[in-house]
Amino acid sequence: MSIQTTTISYQSDVIFEGYLAWNDEIKTPVPGVLISHAYGGLGEFEKNKARELAKLGYAGFCLDMYGQGVRGSSPEENKKLMQPFLDDRSMLQRRMELALQTIQGQPAVDPERIAAIGYCFGGLCVLDLARSGASLSGVVSFHGLFHPPEHTQGNKIQAKVLALHGWDDPMVTPELVVALGTELSEAEADWQIHAYGHAMHAFTNPAAQSPESGTQYDDDADRRSWQSLLNFLEEVF
Repeated sequence: MSIQTTTISYQSDVIFEGYLAWNDEIKTPVPGVLISHAYGGLGEFEKNKARELAKLGYAGFCLDMYGQGVRGSSPEENKKLMQPFLDDRSMLQRRMELALQTIQGQPAVDPERIAAIGYCFGGLCVLDLARSGASLSGVVSFHGLFHPPEHTQGNKIQAKVLALHGWDDPMVTPELVVALGTELSEAEADWQIHAYGHAMHAFTNPAAQSPESGTQYDDDADRRSWQSLLNFLEEVF
């Protein structure tokens, strides 16, 4: 096995720098998995997910929502970076659509077989990509935010949707979980929501160790959610 990685620049109003991982021993285009980062920006956590997916025969592409070199170094900075996208969901969706077009244009990737996964803020981003009506195979939110934008009501969701949620996540209450299910049903989506008991926000991230603020790594939820992702990818591809 020969896993290759490279940075990929793409642009609209600003220049973005994504990260692609693939197995170059596979000579035909493979399914692509778009990876949307948490609120601090693209980092090693997401790059590792891309490499792990490449080992399994996919091409993993980490998108960049903020722009080349724009990263947060504290919760306060991260929130400031994320907030404009929470305020302007149309901008968020435009940048997600650009990232989707970018992965579809990679020679190693089959443009007809694309899924998107996201963590925390990235989970909201991939749900919004689906809400926009984008044509892709599926989206998976890991401990993502669920509140919908105001402009996507009435859209039909084409992508299959899987939301992986920590039941004790203080940022997403049980009422919001039910609301997401209702929203997805009204959008005629093929959807699943998996809730992990006693798990908090950021349950996949070993660096999350602040239960007092609602973020805590959970080994069981991490393992189970990754297996759910692999099952989902096998189904949609």
